[in-house]
Amino acid sequence: MTQELLESYKDTEVVAAPEAISDTAQFITFIVGGEVFAVDIAPVKEIVRVPEVVRVPLAPASLLGLSNLRGTVLPIISLRKIFGFDTKAHDDATRAVVIDIGQPLGFVVDRVSSVIDVDPANMEAVDKLKGTVDSELLTGVVKDAGGHKMVMVLDFTRLISKEFSDLSTMTKGASMVTSEAVAGGDEEGTSDELQLVSFSVVGQEYAIDISRVQEIVQAPETIVHVPNSPPHVLGLMTLRERLLPLISLRSLFDLPMQPLEERNRIVVVALGKTSVGLVTDSMSEVLRVPKEVVEEMPSMLAKGSDMADISQICRLNQGKRLVSILSVDNMFRHTAVKDAIKMGEDMNEGAVSNSEEGLIADDEEQVVVFRLAEGEYGVAIESVQEIVHVPESLTRVPKAPAFVEGVINLRGQVLPVIDLRKRLGIDAIERNERQRIMVFLISGMQTGFIVDAVTEVLKIPKASIETSPRLSEEQSKLLGRVANLQRQRRMIQLIDVQELINEADRLMLATIE
Repeated sequence: MTQELLESYKDTEVVAAPEAISDTAQFITFIVGGEVFAVDIAPVKEIVRVPEVVRVPLAPASLLGLSNLRGTVLPIISLRKIFGFDTKAHDDATRAVVIDIGQPLGFVVDRVSSVIDVDPANMEAVDKLKGTVDSELLTGVVKDAGGHKMVMVLDFTRLISKEFSDLSTMTKGASMVTSEAVAGGDEEGTSDELQLVSFSVVGQEYAIDISRVQEIVQAPETIVHVPNSPPHVLGLMTLRERLLPLISLRSLFDLPMQPLEERNRIVVVALGKTSVGLVTDSMSEVLRVPKEVVEEMPSMLAKGSDMADISQICRLNQGKRLVSILSVDNMFRHTAVKDAIKMGEDMNEGAVSNSEEGLIADDEEQVVVFRLAEGEYGVAIESVQEIVHVPESLTRVPKAPAFVEGVINLRGQVLPVIDLRKRLGIDAIERNERQRIMVFLISGMQTGFIVDAVTEVLKIPKASIETSPRLSEEQSKLLGRVANLQRQRRMIQLIDVQELINEADRLMLATIE
């Protein structure tokens, strides 16, 4: 074990450990804030450079974030913050000491010093020790060891219990919650509404019934162009080990073409067991609209080749906003689309049988992904009622609770709106055009939450979802799971929307009229 650790740390100066003898214990020594500490070598799994982290809201300040260490979600903790030392930028010597006491944790230290042998009889008590570190976190002190006058031996079990009390009660294994494949359901009243995914193409809004949308993903960095393919077919992209043909709506609608950008989104639609990706300029909203504001396309126009793909027109904001509803069935009748589908089927032939596809779908969760600060978060798609633009101003209501930013009129209903950054303890930002209000149904009450941007609808294999480290009671309830997408080098923290508002706050929201 000692040799393995030394080899893993070979790019930093390490004092070689003397050959162990039966009545001595081995410790790794390290420096934090000018003080020298030691830890028993037994729970130390490895020593690594400090990895990139994903920050976790509602966690103790000493938690820098979560990282991916060879497929394992690893909390990274700052010992400087735990000890109350001044912060210091990481440099070439900074390391994370990975210790496993029931769960692997990475503790950031300024520098690893050496591996030493200590006779337990020579370890002194900490009763009379006066220093900058809480003596309750120490098991003893060793003097004149490893070239240091005094080495403080840390009790990491006690340290974790004090700083991260919920870690001690954490149970291993992911808690999987079965999700429906698409949003909607049999809620009372939904029969008189349509739920649509809207997007823009050259400034015009279009929409597709959400039941036909499998997912919405970002435009890939690489598209495989196929020789002699129709002009509407941009090429093929890889989506979970299968090739997905991409159809440009700009080209299909005979509109000016432009190179793909970060804001472009691929709307993956299904017809039976066949899928195709529709390339849009950007995703707009998820809309719930009364059927009374939806009109059938005039038959004279619907017969025209240029308008056949549009089956209905949705009139919003008293007719000031028109959204064209696309017919997936009509679109799949296009020769170009048929050719693209055939191309994808031929290249995927034999890769996954239809029965296997069904098994894969049953083993996935569909989530809406959004951003807050630098982090990615997801919620089950069936929990999302709508996604709407943030108005220029929110109406303040005297009776509204302090945590409510304001209210908006959503089709005649007063919708309280909360800034999700503030709810999660993240610094607030000025309003901007990328922000959206995500509408959730929490205990039967519609509530809107402002997020920085909604990026995609994603199918995540359940095998990639695991329980988040239990860092606080509130965090474990609200952010209890994390999707660890190793190939994409992404971590998406999954939010349980029912935990966004506690019972007392729900009662306060119910008073808003």
